[in-house]
Amino acid sequence: MTDQPPTVPAAKTGPSRPKPQRASAELASLFDSHRGAERIAKRLARAGLCSRREAERWIADGRVAVDDAVLDSPAVTVDENSRIVVDGQPIPVIEPPRLWRFHKPRGTVTTTRDPEGRPTVFARLPADLPRVMTVGRLDFDSEGLLLLTNDGALARHLELPSTGWLRRYRARVYGTLNDKALAGLKRGVTVDGIDYGPIEVTVDRLGKNSWLTIGLREGKNREVRRVMEHLGLTVSRLIRISYGPFQLGDVAEAGVEEIKTRVLKDQLGIATLDDSGHAKAKARLSRPPPPGRGSKGGKDKPGKRATLSLKPSPGGQRADRRRKTPGR
Repeated sequence: MTDQPPTVPAAKTGPSRPKPQRASAELASLFDSHRGAERIAKRLARAGLCSRREAERWIADGRVAVDDAVLDSPAVTVDENSRIVVDGQPIPVIEPPRLWRFHKPRGTVTTTRDPEGRPTVFARLPADLPRVMTVGRLDFDSEGLLLLTNDGALARHLELPSTGWLRRYRARVYGTLNDKALAGLKRGVTVDGIDYGPIEVTVDRLGKNSWLTIGLREGKNREVRRVMEHLGLTVSRLIRISYGPFQLGDVAEAGVEEIKTRVLKDQLGIATLDDSGHAKAKARLSRPPPPGRGSKGGKDKPGKRATLSLKPSPGGQRADRRRKTPGR
């Protein structure tokens, strides 16, 4: 049977990451209960109503008012005492950023509405969940981990490739695997004029329908499918199993689990304060330890690459063999 992906340990390799860095003041301010002033477009986006660009269009259309005055320009600053309405309705109270893991079912879209009438992930969410948006997207035929948040600014931050977070997928592919071509993806590839960054591929099970683990840091539209097609492989199933430090784990299909605020802030590099107001830990983005110091929890180690072997191992176990190579 090849419908289910083989069980393998968490991958410990991937393209090298940027050096540890502190979270930006803007990112840290999202969790500050006493936020300062900010532009109206940003406030509307953070409320989960729209993007900043959409907010500017709403303002141009005369749909937004602040303190009973209809706006005609987005160059307006608001604070927590400002009364903001859109189409005559007060905007939702902006809560501290929250993040959820959602197991996206195959055959759903990640938009709120679909012109073709296909089911959306939002129809599968619990009724008691607050208004949320997706962090990035998964296409209609893809499944697995989809992060949800109630904060537009947090969503945009997590989508940026500059976070250095690895996004891992399990892919079932049909076709003949080419060891050299797969290994060459570590240097990136250009397909139909689109440049894709380094991609790590590990062969988990070899057969008529092979299973691969694929790691990348950009997540462009249909990237895995297009790159595999470029190599003569057809992806028949695609499951995202992790997004940075957040794992799909045992979340059931269409299930939702919230990530604790303490864990979220730690992974973002935002120091948690103790009762005396002192930072409990150094603020840093979640990064692997320097080479040679080991790793805990199966996180990626810089300076190591996966070397592919197309010889299947007994019992459908992982078919790759690893060795040290210079980091990028």
